[in-house]
Amino acid sequence: MRWWHVADVHALERDLFGATAWSVESFWGELAQPNRSFLVALEGEEVVGYGGVMVNGADADVQTIGVARDHQGRGTGRGLLRALRAEAVAAGATHLLLEVRADNSPAQNLYRSEGFSQIARRARYYQPDDVDALVLRARIS
Repeated sequence: MRWWHVADVHALERDLFGATAWSVESFWGELAQPNRSFLVALEGEEVVGYGGVMVNGADADVQTIGVARDHQGRGTGRGLLRALRAEAVAAGATHLLLEVRADNSPAQNLYRSEGFSQIARRARYYQPDDVDALVLRARIS
């Protein structure tokens, strides 16, 4: 992700996540951190997906991942997840963690098909929707 992608990524974030969307400032703050990698999926010049990972030693954490509604189910999310995993491995991580909404079955199915399993549940994590988060983890090296 480059600075010129931030406005498009933020617009996509707002469409996908509504009230829980990250602010533009949150994206700028993440991009400024040395232990973060943020990627975009492009169709021509159009941002159709994005994702970010934070690496802290052996553990890495998917910070966010999103795919435009009209590109979901086409492998874009899987491609982003695999690219984030590769970034984490290159930075020395051996495990990858993420949170997913308990009501997002398609994302859960993707993550489980990529080797993730549930290790915890965070009650009412996603606000203001009052939805639980499932914490998933995968060994990546």
